[in-house]
Amino acid sequence: MTSDVSVEPALERPVLTDFTDGVAQLTLNNPRRKNAISLEMAALIDNFCDRVESDPDIGAVVVRGAGAYFCSGADTRDLAASSSDPASPEAVSRTSAVYGAFVRIGSLPVPTVARVVGGAVGAGLNLAMAADLMVVTPDAVLDSGFLARSIHPGGGHLALLGRAVGWSNTIALAACGQSFTGPEAVDHGLAYAALPEDQIDAFIATLTGPAATDPELTRRIMRSARLELGPPAVSWSSALEIERGVQMWSMSRKGQSNWSSRGPGESRP
Repeated sequence: MTSDVSVEPALERPVLTDFTDGVAQLTLNNPRRKNAISLEMAALIDNFCDRVESDPDIGAVVVRGAGAYFCSGADTRDLAASSSDPASPEAVSRTSAVYGAFVRIGSLPVPTVARVVGGAVGAGLNLAMAADLMVVTPDAVLDSGFLARSIHPGGGHLALLGRAVGWSNTIALAACGQSFTGPEAVDHGLAYAALPEDQIDAFIATLTGPAATDPELTRRIMRSARLELGPPAVSWSSALEIERGVQMWSMSRKGQSNWSSRGPGESRP
């Protein structure tokens, strides 16, 4: 087991990381502010993503929040500071840093799972949507949140919502102030599964375990998926060509002697 080591007590670090058995875990550790993302946290998330991208032994990522809430968005103290002169270079830099945190998560070369307990709002929902899979608790509330704060959505919020739930649901959430519970998020395609909190970690392990078993193959699958599905998605004929060479690589790596005449699920004597 390998984990980050720091002389700073873990409870005081705003982002915790762990790298074990091919799975990298990032924990937002600001529970007193419902894990609102500060500029310091954004920088630490960026560092975490650097490690994941550069370490070929990592095959999956889990993003979670400490305590009873996933993420309440950007730190309101930074938002307030930016509101005094939102066009200033300092304000643009602050918002760009938070945007960059979830853009990096959404661009990682391995499958990412957002573990959403309690809820996610605003930039916190962006972070959850940036992950490839969202696993939520049934009582979680997923809320756009920008309208309630009387500000326009940011960070590509509308695009992230649109690719997950379509036009009508995007408008309902972003422009009409509606929200989804965990089961509703699953029903609308925003989340992959809704489970009680005491079951959620075991379920996530069933997702990350296979991905972490063969990180090299997993990374190549993810690269092809991002190329093919976009947005924008490519045509079927283009997808055939994207996959052809990578599948040949995987077959060559496996070798002829490792094939069985019986497929999986067939009985053996």
